[in-house]
Amino acid sequence: MAMGSLSDSDDDFNPEINTTPLVDVMLVLLIIFIITIPVMNHAVKIDLPKASSQPDQVKPESINLSIDATGEVFWNEEKIDSNQLGLRIAAAAQKQPQPELHLRAERTTQYEKVAQVMSAAQSGGLTKIGFVTDPDKK
Repeated sequence: MAMGSLSDSDDDFNPEINTTPLVDVMLVLLIIFIITIPVMNHAVKIDLPKASSQPDQVKPESINLSIDATGEVFWNEEKIDSNQLGLRIAAAAQKQPQPELHLRAERTTQYEKVAQVMSAAQSGGLTKIGFVTDPDKK
């Protein structure tokens, strides 16, 4: 509303803009945009190249060493004797990265034979020895 004098002269007419409705409309629009913008997801899905700053680590090979119930030793399913076992362990210990020794033994294998194989692996220089077992199947 314009505040003016009671006189009818047009010379001192001073119009004023009422900004209250404008502020109300702007606040309503702001609330609408705040609510609707997170709902609208205009992301373009692209397949970006992947880079790694860490060097690729070569996974060491594994040696499957099996001992059956009679005490026979198998190197990756190849039957060997105790002399060949020592030579192969020494050769494997020299590789970089050092391979892992996966030791499998039958349930009825004598503990003495398993201990001898473990001792040969330790004296040959292999440090990573793991025991492989089969889960109990019912």
